[in-house]
Amino acid sequence: MSTPPTVVLVGTLDTKGPEHAFVRDRLREAGAAVTVVDVGVLGDPGFTPDVSAAEVARAAGVELADLRFTREGSDTRAVALETMSRGAIAIVAELRDRGACHGVMGLGGSGGSTIVSGVLRSLPVGVPKLLVSTMASGNVRNFVGTSDVTLVHSVTDVQGLNRVSRRVLANAAHAMAGMVAGLTAAPGADVPLVALTMMGITTNAVQRIQATLEAAGFETIVFHAVGSGGQAMEEMIDAGLIDGVVDLTTSELTDELCGGILSAGPDRLTAAGRRGIPQVVVPGALEVIIFGPRASIPARYDAPERRIVVHNPSITAVRVTAEEGAELGRILATKVNGATGPATVLLPLGGCSEYEQPGGPYVDPEADATMFDAIRSTLRPGIPCREIDANVNDPAFADATAETFLELWAAQRPLPARRDA
Repeated sequence: MSTPPTVVLVGTLDTKGPEHAFVRDRLREAGAAVTVVDVGVLGDPGFTPDVSAAEVARAAGVELADLRFTREGSDTRAVALETMSRGAIAIVAELRDRGACHGVMGLGGSGGSTIVSGVLRSLPVGVPKLLVSTMASGNVRNFVGTSDVTLVHSVTDVQGLNRVSRRVLANAAHAMAGMVAGLTAAPGADVPLVALTMMGITTNAVQRIQATLEAAGFETIVFHAVGSGGQAMEEMIDAGLIDGVVDLTTSELTDELCGGILSAGPDRLTAAGRRGIPQVVVPGALEVIIFGPRASIPARYDAPERRIVVHNPSITAVRVTAEEGAELGRILATKVNGATGPATVLLPLGGCSEYEQPGGPYVDPEADATMFDAIRSTLRPGIPCREIDANVNDPAFADATAETFLELWAAQRPLPARRDA
């Protein structure tokens, strides 16, 4: 960059002014420009910010005085946190539109982290985002969500400067300065990007499809179908970052229906259809419900007639029944029916996962047939349903899947230049 990249530093300057001033100065020493945004509501800031708390509140449609509270235990605190986060999101979006924000950083305890993390999650993947937090040593999903937030555990409370906090905060500031200094145009940004979904029991197929698509000139991005993976893929499709999908592993639908631990929520398998991008959909691992350790399986699933596999000490898999499989087939097909662009469903007649390879613990042709029948009967006319007499992980099925995607793509636009050309 010809001019220094700008870091937007977001924080509660009324309670943590000296700490933010220290980080601001370290960022500047490291070569970054800094815009400080105050999101504190309790009192006056410790130093003059570039964007005041009053401006942030107004960006959310309220006056700062209306957010101030004097007691804990009421909902006024939660309302203030949500409002200031919303206002800061609007401020940062406006700065990015003007080219005046190349990354966002913040410091906080539980309240400050709530505000700042909301801002960070609003940014596109790839924009540098860093949070120094007292909360970074526990369950951080509420702060990170599906974004690429960098978390730094503050170790001490963000309250006062000392030989420990100065080192932690300086390290974080220099890390952020390094991230924004390294921003360049992403290599291959003009290459079409295809999303694939994968679990351990569909890995062989995904790896073969990935290699075929990359040799054909595409870039690929693989999402682990563990709930957050599916959510991230749906969000990136909606954001226009993905050009096509090979949704080979749709097991997150199963966990959503049956109460497993890896659900991606009710919107899974909808974004590609809304966007109208080419998609190939497979009931890969759709017969599998995922729970935690063996002892965590709910009683209704821990029954003699159920087929249970301890995948590892943290993950236990339970096979769906024929009735559950039929409902899942209807759900999958109904979601595909919403496609506004080219879509094809492929059925692996030899089994939907590694567990259904010959001799595997989940082999049940009758139950699979019930699922496949539900898919066939629910799909609307005009959506092809190809049947391959192979297991999902067999090379024949992987090759048919890749070929189907390439056909869908070529029907709409030219194929990219081959990597091996």
